[in-house]
Order: sequence, then structure tokens, then C-alpha cells
Amino acid sequence: MLTPSLQHLVDAFAQLPGIGRKSATRLAFHLMRQDAATSEALAHAILDAHAHVHFCEFCQDLCEASPCEMCQDPTRDSELLCIVETPQDLHAIEATREYRGRYHVLHGAISPLEGISPRDLKIAELLARLKTQSFREIILATNPSVEGEATALYLKNLLRPLCIPISRIASGLPMGAHLEFADKATLGRSILDRRAL
Repeated sequence: MLTPSLQHLVDAFAQLPGIGRKSATRLAFHLMRQDAATSEALAHAILDAHAHVHFCEFCQDLCEASPCEMCQDPTRDSELLCIVETPQDLHAIEATREYRGRYHVLHGAISPLEGISPRDLKIAELLARLKTQSFREIILATNPSVEGEATALYLKNLLRPLCIPISRIASGLPMGAHLEFADKATLGRSILDRRAL
């Protein structure tokens, strides 16, 4: 049986995404095996991040100075806007080195089952931005999930009156995948999103 303080620590870790009770317990016991300085450094890093990290006034990515470095970068295409769900998605796209435009981070996706509506996302900030900045294309790069598709459809309908061309990232089979092992939805999407060679 855990002590009340250890139980409280396990409960705190278990609130993190992707951390179940077993992992939370393992993390708590790991910290208890370390010296107090290690726990103090972790606590300080969390508090420091909360004190210094905030949303970029333009793209809504997490940054320490607003506007962020990407929004200030004059070499990026300022007329191309890619809308993503999370900062992690932004950094995944950046890692490809295939995109050099601007971003807008929604910080989530529409999910009625989880109680997440459009007003819970950074959509109002997107609309305010579109009033002051002009773009020749908007790329909807939400995830190929039910929530991501719902968000993309909502944004497409919301942004249509602006008369800006809107595109959606392709989804389908990853490199190295075998057709026989693909699920029906992924294989179907890869057929629908085919491109000319």
C-alpha cells in the first residue's frame, strides 16, 4: 500500500497523457530513488516552463518570445498557412523540411464526445489573424482521425466565404507499408487521395 504522499505523486503522474497507473507508479518510485536535488530540478523545470512559455500572438505555437522565431523568419512564405492541431504536429511537419510557410496551432480538435467544441480551440485567433494577414492558400493538416476530419470540415465551411484556396493534407499508406495489411479506411483514403504521376 502506498503512503498518502506517494499516492498523491502517482495520481499526479497518471493525469499526464499516455501515462497509465503502472507507468505513473514506476515514475514515482524512480523519483523516490533519486536524491532530492533531482526532484527539485524537475519541479523547477515545470514551474519555469509555466512562467516563461506562452502562446505566440500570431501562430499560437508555444514560445518564450512573441512573435515566435518562425513568425519572425523573413525567409518563410508568408502567404502560405498550415493549420495543425498541436505544437507536436507543427514540429513533425517542420522535421520533414518540405514546408516553409506559416502555421496556426489550434491546440486540439473538435470532439463532442470529449466536450471539445470549436470555441475551445484557437479558432477565434485564426479568424482574427485572417482579417489582418492575407494568404494565397490554407492547408488543413489536422490528423486523419474522426476528430481531425470533423475539425477540417468545420474549418473548410467556416473559411469558404474568405475565397482563399483551401487544401487538405493527403492521408493513406505510409512508406514501406503492404496493401494486404492496411485497414480498409486507410486503404480507401489512399485510393481517394491518389495523385497524377
